[in-house]
Amino acid sequence: MERNKKIENLKYIFSPRSIAVVGASSREESVGRALFSNILFSGYNGIVYPVNPKARGILGVRAYRSVWDIPEAVDMAVIIVPRENVPAVVEECGEKGIKGAIIITAGFKEMGKKGAELERKVIEAAEKYSISLIGPNCLGMINTDPAISLNSTFISQMPKAGNIAFISQSGALGVAALEYARNKNIGLSKFFSIGNKADIIENDLLAILHDDPLTDVILLYLEDLTNPKEFIELARKITDNPEKSKPILAIKSGRTFEGAKAASSHTGALGSSDEAYNTLFAQCGVLRVDTIEELFNYAMAFATLPLPKGNNVGIVSNAGGFGIIATDVSVKNGLKVATLDAKTEGTMRKGLSPAAAVSNPVDVIGDAKAEHYALALKSVLEDRNVDGVIVIASPPPMISMEGIISTIADVIVKQKKPVVVCCMGVTDITESLKILDHNNIPHYLFPEAAARSMAKLANYSQWLKRIRTGVRIFKDVDKKKVKEIIATAKNDKRNFLPEPEAHEVLRAYGFPVLEHRLAKSESDCISYAKELGYPVVLKIVSSDILHKVDVGGVKINICNEEQLKKGYNEILKSVNKSKPEANIWGVFVQQMAEKGKEIIIGMNRDPHFGAMLMFGMGGVYVEALRDVTFRIAPIRELSSKHMIQNIRAYKMLEGVRGEEPSDVDSVAECLQRLSQLVTDFEEIVELDINPLIVYSEGKGAKVVDARILI
Repeated sequence: MERNKKIENLKYIFSPRSIAVVGASSREESVGRALFSNILFSGYNGIVYPVNPKARGILGVRAYRSVWDIPEAVDMAVIIVPRENVPAVVEECGEKGIKGAIIITAGFKEMGKKGAELERKVIEAAEKYSISLIGPNCLGMINTDPAISLNSTFISQMPKAGNIAFISQSGALGVAALEYARNKNIGLSKFFSIGNKADIIENDLLAILHDDPLTDVILLYLEDLTNPKEFIELARKITDNPEKSKPILAIKSGRTFEGAKAASSHTGALGSSDEAYNTLFAQCGVLRVDTIEELFNYAMAFATLPLPKGNNVGIVSNAGGFGIIATDVSVKNGLKVATLDAKTEGTMRKGLSPAAAVSNPVDVIGDAKAEHYALALKSVLEDRNVDGVIVIASPPPMISMEGIISTIADVIVKQKKPVVVCCMGVTDITESLKILDHNNIPHYLFPEAAARSMAKLANYSQWLKRIRTGVRIFKDVDKKKVKEIIATAKNDKRNFLPEPEAHEVLRAYGFPVLEHRLAKSESDCISYAKELGYPVVLKIVSSDILHKVDVGGVKINICNEEQLKKGYNEILKSVNKSKPEANIWGVFVQQMAEKGKEIIIGMNRDPHFGAMLMFGMGGVYVEALRDVTFRIAPIRELSSKHMIQNIRAYKMLEGVRGEEPSDVDSVAECLQRLSQLVTDFEEIVELDINPLIVYSEGKGAKVVDARILI
């Protein structure tokens, strides 16, 4: 089915005027009964038809033998029949003119070959009749919009209406998440369980939620992404508009990469499925979280609070220890503890206890009353140096917690800065917390959760304010030359480009390649070394040798003819001993690079994500230290600089202990050229430049060693 038509037909699932529940049942505790009951009694504003060939009526509603027997048109079908019957039911729905379907039934591709074949038949029927289909093996869909009020799941309780949409690939996790949201009094606009994603995928739902006026925050639970590149574009559109941005928070399960491929490049060895997801989310502004609790903690903040203008936080507490914990977590997560104006501190000093601490974090002390909280919170919020506030209230002895919470709420609603509240205590303060809920003020049990939530708001605010750049396209590249080199390798049935070819590929794309020659004999070596000028480097060239050092195939810092002859013969002797069957092309004679900082840039083509670029400090320890960053090509100009700045060792490139700063701009350009090269040529599956020597600012960089697999 055409993509736009599929998305357009989602309206029949979002807001159907009529629903057929195929497999509705009278049997107690059956899914068919629970689901039909939920639609019937959740306030659904359309018409629902139970379909069951063995029942006259279900819950007092007349039942139909098939969708064909329903006299009126039907927008959507919810299907809960044995898996063998599902393809035929979808076919009937198509003939009836139904354009949306949710298949609850499990037992398809998740159950092996037979299930996968059944799923294929289901999709064929859906495609034939242009049916947009969610599932199979899913929980269903909920729309809390009062104009629709639809609970087409078998979860008994309809969530509270809100402005948070949740898409879950797992039905069981969806159940747990909905229960958690209900217990925390968190409202949802939409809920989707997408199961096997046989037709409708997360990208289709994101496209709809982008324009949904009732949704301000989007939550995702993902086990995989069907189309990562499209996801990046969609997510960036949703998160990237400062005027109408919708934050996306995601849990991605499967952080380990079992059975990782034994890659021959450093980039392949260091990259993983989880690194790819981290990279993807970072490039499109999606905030990755680890737990359901974090997911909803942050969602509460985004759904109810304005974004802070900066990352300077104020902290108000009635317990010094809790204030210190909030401070530590805030700083660890990228916030700065604001320095308060002397005027702010003076105002608090006049009205608070002499024992109170009026510098940030502010400690109003344990016996503080409601008016003390009001003074401190109002003063800190009005301070020009403060962008947001974390307020912590531990139940004081002999003082009403309800009064304190009520006062905190009164102060917050009159301000425009974001405030998160932590209410701690062993006594039941449930009724008091309803005051915060009523005023849409997010509250947390522990200061760590409150501080992390404020940090996420600030991080996202910084994302929205970042400088926007595009993908730089270099015109000085020779695509024809690279095509010829790759074609030659393919004709020779080689998947490895030895160094002369690899360097010519890089030269064709404007990389700063050291001068070099391929010597076929000792006399060639001598002649080329004189031409290039000593010192030089010698390297074995063979289509059968990937790692030259391992076979004694490299000699560096050759300063004269005598050393050259010795090095040439030692290389051939060592290689013939280690790899007697190797096809020797000759010896690579290369200018010796001047000393500088060694870095590595590379690419590994992930079968799911495409070209993954890597940057890190180079040399032999790159895999041991793992101080690297990744991006998915093509990258924007700013991304290339972020790749460089985000490694732990970046200070070495900035210059330490009197060293001059390195030419980071030249490295960024190399990353951008690499992005263009591997985007232009999908035949390149792995590429390492290790090392790329970078010199002091303004003096550029040089490619020393390169390896390319096609």
